[in-house]
Amino acid sequence: MNWKALLSTLRYGQPIKINKEIGDIRSEFQRDYDRLIFSSPFRRLQNKTQVFPLPGSVFVHNRLTHSLEVASVGRSLGNLVCEKIYSSLTEDEKILVREIDTVVATACLAHDLGNPPFGHSGEKAISHFFAEGDGRKIKDLISAVEYEDLVSFEGNANLIRLLTHQFQGRRKGGYALTHASLGTMIKYPFDSSQSGAKKKFGYFQTEKETFAELMTALEIPLLDSRKGIYARHPLVYLVEAADDICYLVMDLEDAQKLGILSLETVMQLFMNFFAGDNERETKIGQTLIEVTDPNEQIAFLRAMVIGKLVNAAAEVFAQNYESIMDGSFESKLLKLIEPTLASSMKKCEEISVKQVYRHSSVVKIEISGYNILGALLKEFYYAIMNPSEDYTQKILSLMPGQYHIQEKHPYLLARSVTDFVSGMTDVYAVDMYKQIKGLELRYGV
Repeated sequence: MNWKALLSTLRYGQPIKINKEIGDIRSEFQRDYDRLIFSSPFRRLQNKTQVFPLPGSVFVHNRLTHSLEVASVGRSLGNLVCEKIYSSLTEDEKILVREIDTVVATACLAHDLGNPPFGHSGEKAISHFFAEGDGRKIKDLISAVEYEDLVSFEGNANLIRLLTHQFQGRRKGGYALTHASLGTMIKYPFDSSQSGAKKKFGYFQTEKETFAELMTALEIPLLDSRKGIYARHPLVYLVEAADDICYLVMDLEDAQKLGILSLETVMQLFMNFFAGDNERETKIGQTLIEVTDPNEQIAFLRAMVIGKLVNAAAEVFAQNYESIMDGSFESKLLKLIEPTLASSMKKCEEISVKQVYRHSSVVKIEISGYNILGALLKEFYYAIMNPSEDYTQKILSLMPGQYHIQEKHPYLLARSVTDFVSGMTDVYAVDMYKQIKGLELRYGV
């Protein structure tokens, strides 16, 4: 792969522009970043669950704050990688890669836009509706790979659809982002037929042509022509690392604030990352003597851990630069960091799984997600498949115009319903559920 193609500034779905707009001093990638910051889907992330219920008396992360933090870490990773590979590049490449920090930050900013309400349980609820609920009736009406899209709802694939699809009344190309930014968002460069046990894939069948167009424009190699598996855009590894670093560390910080984990437990988990580094341990100890507020102590250690992991991930990227660029690299960056750090990460993950993600407050959110999204899907899916009834016409009138389509293909109708439901915030989904079920009546506007 080559950086000239990988950092293409051509905008998806839009005609080629030779000159920049007069008065706009931003680069094309900075425009991508700003376009997402000011978008409605990005604003809606403030009311989408990250892990813990919101809002509450203790402020914890939502999808919005998480995405901003991932973008910050991603920008640092991009800068550090640029510095590490700079001397090995040609003069033309050196000019191009100066903006990879912005491209990575943009993809980080967008990485959760395709996720439905109620965290990952929302994905499972949508999948369950088509696999085990009323939606399973569609199986005999569509192709096997289309059905796989529905029973394995995937936020990453939904992200590409959200940003590139021309919804009713919207412009061609969706948000018309650059090919480089979109390519950096495709974490899994294959469709649902190749999703494997983890049910992860990069695009729905509705975006099959979009995906192929992006891969061609970015000159990303096809690794398996029979299965349709492509190499990753090199910068995807940095986006993935930034996300993993943030949720690993920030979920522990939130758990400490909520009293799920003790201060001592979280401090020790963070201190493990500096085991054997006597000089660093001494400096950290001195700071913790001065800073006595528990939350500030955790915040300080969290920042130190993030810095350590950012440097480690960037080093792995630089060490494996050639295999990453030729598409043969097949690992997460954080899986190849030095043993001490890897062991510390594993301990954090174990504690998170056992004590944080299985906490009653998190489980209750997951149960709510199943019930609320399941009920909404049942109502709107039945309505869109049977639009002539008086009741269903009333239900469909609650769907915004952008989700109303002219096509009558069952898969496209199901896709339209999942577009609507997955775009809801937690609060909106709860309100819609209460109103439809008659649990909360509102009169007037």
